[in-house]
Amino acid sequence: MPKSLLISRVGLWTAVGVVVPFLFHQAGIAGKILLPMHFPVLLAGFLLGPWAGFWVGVLSPTLSFLLTGMPPFPIVLAMVPELIAYGAIGGWLHGRGIGVILALLGAMAAGRVVLGLAIWGLTIGLGLRISPVAFVTGAVLTGLPGIAIQLGTIPIIVEKLKGR
Repeated sequence: MPKSLLISRVGLWTAVGVVVPFLFHQAGIAGKILLPMHFPVLLAGFLLGPWAGFWVGVLSPTLSFLLTGMPPFPIVLAMVPELIAYGAIGGWLHGRGIGVILALLGAMAAGRVVLGLAIWGLTIGLGLRISPVAFVTGAVLTGLPGIAIQLGTIPIIVEKLKGR
């Protein structure tokens, strides 16, 4: 794929990663439940590769925070590495021939581990009084509907967009 096309597609997925969560919040739909920012990051990784997933993972939460204030500070500092893990690891696993569902599960697990480490770093660096284990457990339990929707839709979307 030509570099200019790849860059434009990274921009497209990043825009989706900013606009869709914004619309969810405007409609009163909690992003913590349906995880709308995770979808474009994961899809970028699966469809465009790990580096694209990495950059959409960096840019989506960062631009969303700068433009809309969501995700709020300091949570955005933990979401950036979490989303990087989703996009980069999902894309890397899938690029190694691992099926979408297994790669998706691997990316989700790795992303949550990275989220826990990031929260742990924030407790040390910013003096936050958050238990990383409790935070990640709460995020997983709250996000179960979004996780289920990801597992049910992302493999279908990837296969359709790849033309298989």
